[in-house]
Amino acid sequence: MAVITKKIQIESAGNCDIINITGQVSDSLSECGIGHGIVTVFVPGATGAITTVEYEPGLVKDLTELFDRLVPSGHYHHDATWHDDNAHAHLRASMVGPSLTVPFRSKTLTLGTWQQIIFIDFDTRPRRRELILQFIGE
Repeated sequence: MAVITKKIQIESAGNCDIINITGQVSDSLSECGIGHGIVTVFVPGATGAITTVEYEPGLVKDLTELFDRLVPSGHYHHDATWHDDNAHAHLRASMVGPSLTVPFRSKTLTLGTWQQIIFIDFDTRPRRRELILQFIGE
């Protein structure tokens, strides 16, 4: 069984920027030399998240508005402790989680017809992110 780790770079605008990374994950899978297995997509950092969604403009807007309702920006203990303004970003990222595992076979991700892998940057400023992809299989 092989284990291959790759990295992809993401430039994000912050403030709930939702980026479709399915193509980058699929391209990395094509290059890794493993045909069947799983890939874990992981974002190091406490204000980013990885999940799946049907990536279309209406749903992207719905998802952004959902996070605004569930965890609005405001005054939180973290902000008072560190004198910053991104506690809501940490809380949102904690709700979604930093990683996702997707099986693949014949070098093809086994996603549903309308399912894409997305990175969400909840931080309050633009960021350059490095995502970790770890492929395990044969």
